[in-house]
Amino acid sequence: MPTSQSSLFSIPDIFSSQAVKASQWKKSTFRERISRLKSISAWIKEHQQDIRNALQNDFGKPEAETDLSEIYPVTSEITHTLKNLEKWMSPKSVGKPLTMLGTSGKIYLEPKGRSLIIAPWNYPFSLAVGPLISALAAGCTAIIKPSELTPHTSNLLEEMITELFDQSEVAVIQGEIETSQELLKLPFDHIFFTGSPAVGKIVMKAAAGHLTSVTLELGGKSPVIIDRNTDLKDAAGKILWGKFINSGQTCIAPDYILAHEEVLSELLMELKVGIQKMYDSNYKGIEHSPDLSRIVNDKHFNRLTDYIADAEKLGAKIEFGGHYNPATRYIEPTILLDVQDNMKIMQEEIFGPILPVKTYQNLEEAMDYINSRPKPLALYHFGNDKDNHEKVLQETSSGNVVINDCVLHYSHPNLPFGGVNNSGIGKAHGYFGFLEFSNQKGVLRQRVGMTNLTLLRPPYGLKAKQLISSLIKWF
Repeated sequence: MPTSQSSLFSIPDIFSSQAVKASQWKKSTFRERISRLKSISAWIKEHQQDIRNALQNDFGKPEAETDLSEIYPVTSEITHTLKNLEKWMSPKSVGKPLTMLGTSGKIYLEPKGRSLIIAPWNYPFSLAVGPLISALAAGCTAIIKPSELTPHTSNLLEEMITELFDQSEVAVIQGEIETSQELLKLPFDHIFFTGSPAVGKIVMKAAAGHLTSVTLELGGKSPVIIDRNTDLKDAAGKILWGKFINSGQTCIAPDYILAHEEVLSELLMELKVGIQKMYDSNYKGIEHSPDLSRIVNDKHFNRLTDYIADAEKLGAKIEFGGHYNPATRYIEPTILLDVQDNMKIMQEEIFGPILPVKTYQNLEEAMDYINSRPKPLALYHFGNDKDNHEKVLQETSSGNVVINDCVLHYSHPNLPFGGVNNSGIGKAHGYFGFLEFSNQKGVLRQRVGMTNLTLLRPPYGLKAKQLISSLIKWF
């Protein structure tokens, strides 16, 4: 394993070296940028088993799940970017009003410059490399601060970046909170942060000191609405996969269900059958399933078991699951009923394999409940009534909406991904990620000689005043 770059160079030294490189990269061609992305893609393919091993050591993560949720999002993002980057980089012509006759306008995309990527622990590979792809596509240099909670993956990230890039281009700097604090003191040109809303506020406050632009991929309690006319077997299978992949440690995981009271019994049955089918089809016990990840560390394990204990104490009922093993940080997929808003599990993002279920009598009640809480990163609506779909779309606010599925939107290359207000600022993936690391520079070209504005210069005679009045009235 390579020596940490942060031990070879001070953070200010790396930051200064990237200033020179960022200036050079501002003139980079799409072929040069593509070459950098291809080198990452080739490294990933060559080291796929190393990535699996790192995630297994950090999370007990199944290989198939690593391939699906850590490797595929990165390789597909690179593939999509390679196909479209030349078009994205090209100046975009814009139309002109009559008042701008004789001019031409274009939007040029230029790299913002030096970027900071602060990656989270829940998807420590894909959520570090994904933003890096956008940064490199835009022509930016980057410093990546990976999570200290997933050391095996962080070390592997550093190995990859050290092999592929000079530290003046891309650097990985490991460390704990103090390292992040030192990095946030620097005047980066853009910061891309993925994590909790609480830490996102700290990042945004630090960025404000330098007027640095930010992309904040946060989280929140993403709700699921189950209509009375829903195919419950279909919905249950989709919800369970979205909820329990990575053992629920997913920012867009369904956080809680709002089910129409008429379908509660059947929905619970389908959820129980679905859990058994996914994780215990051989009836050897869910704890022995090779397909369920573990909780990342003791702190988060204790937080989650405290949620269950607190909910039970205040009257919630464990409908399924509830078992756990501190020695292996295993928590059984758990369904809770009779949850109330004064319970911790309904006040904070769960980020674990616990699924509370509430009921409602009409759709307005469900939407009012969602609208009374901070805006979520995602909202999931299951049902066959298109009018209800439209009603939810128009009368609620969230980063993204998925109808009759969960989590799937994250993998759509042409959709913007991100939150709103408490759940995030800015968008990611594909063209939208490219834009986050780019300055959209408007360029207007005017002809030489007589123009429309020539008649509007002082002194303001009668004719000029009449023209100005016409502008106000007609344009």
